Amino acid sequence: MSDHERTAEEREAARLEREQRRLEEQSYDEGESFDEEEEEEEREVASGTRRVSRRHRASMKRAAGSERRPRPARRERAPRRVEKRHSWTGRIVSVLALVAGAALIWFLVELFQPFHGSGNGGVTVTIPAELTSSQVGDLLAREGVISSGFFFEIRATLAGDRGDLRSGTYQLKRDMSYGDVLKILTTPPPAAKVTELTITEGRTRRQIDALLRSQGVAGSYLAATRHSPLLDPGHYGAPAGTSSLEGFLFPSTYQLREPVSIPALVADQLKTFRQRFASVNLGYARSQHVTRYDVLTIASMIEAEASTAHDRPLVASVIYNRLADGMPLQIDATTRYATGNYTQPLTEAELNSPSPYNTRIHKGLPPTPIDNPGLPSIEAAAHPANTNYLYFVVKPCGNGEQSFTSSYKQFEVLAQQYQNARARRGGRSPVHC
Repeated sequence: MSDHERTAEEREAARLEREQRRLEEQSYDEGESFDEEEEEEEREVASGTRRVSRRHRASMKRAAGSERRPRPARRERAPRRVEKRHSWTGRIVSVLALVAGAALIWFLVELFQPFHGSGNGGVTVTIPAELTSSQVGDLLAREGVISSGFFFEIRATLAGDRGDLRSGTYQLKRDMSYGDVLKILTTPPPAAKVTELTITEGRTRRQIDALLRSQGVAGSYLAATRHSPLLDPGHYGAPAGTSSLEGFLFPSTYQLREPVSIPALVADQLKTFRQRFASVNLGYARSQHVTRYDVLTIASMIEAEASTAHDRPLVASVIYNRLADGMPLQIDATTRYATGNYTQPLTEAELNSPSPYNTRIHKGLPPTPIDNPGLPSIEAAAHPANTNYLYFVVKPCGNGEQSFTSSYKQFEVLAQQYQNARARRGGRSPVHC
């Protein structure tokens, strides 16, 4: 049937169907379309023929078409070409991992020292009781026993030995492993042999030197007591250029490790002196314009002249009174120090010696202390008795006691009594009868 044979309604319906079909075809993803021949067949359908909706007919054609011809293959999009690139982040991470691994291996080798030897040479180390494990490690590192105090403390911590490190004196080697050192330091050291050495009051440097030599102690006490970094005489008022530590070498009984070390003895003496002298009240001495070094010098003369506690402050008062009156001290002990004559009566030549220690002819105090006094004599020199005495003489058979007087005539009488007692004893001292 041609368009002319259709009614206007039929033509309008056909047009609407075509428009609807066109819209439907555009909405399908497959992109299928009806060609012009199918449209013509549509238009040429005889009237009276059952009309099928275009949507249904299109679905039927699609089904039929899928059987008749294969659907054209969809064109695959070519995958984008991805270039492999090594990112800087990856490289940095890799490098850091290698560095961290190498650092860990180095740390473990340093800590556990699998290839370490047994050490070499020898070194004596004394570990005080109050040190922490960290301080022990630092001490050992300074002495060359171990290479690092830091790693030593870590090893001690890992081994549970931090609280077991023992004080004492150890014979170790240089460049030892941490494990070997910990094994030694956690084992009680053998008891060190010690010897007691007693330095009595009133001994001079030369006398102490002779004592040590007689006991077979190696070294020179005289050389060791000229100067010391442990004590400066100038701090106590000694004149510049003071030539020795005479007076500062405190007498006491010292326990010294064997073999006896002279520097260790001197160090103990100076340390003890500082402690004991610091306890003395020097208020009166300062009021008399007497320096601490003067107190020590006066104490050395008291130590040489007074044998009893009763006489010490009295001898001190004689020295203070003579100094105040401008009189020579006339103490024989200073001349004996200069001449070295401690046992025989002083000769006329010795009594008239020009030595600055001869207080018979030189006023004032001798240049230095004449021995090393004990604390009682130092206390007496700082606190003399309040007297007007100017003379003293040893009592015959008085077991060291002195007779004191402010009269020169009385002094002559006392001195003659002493000489008579000596003569009766054949020239021997009448101190003890």
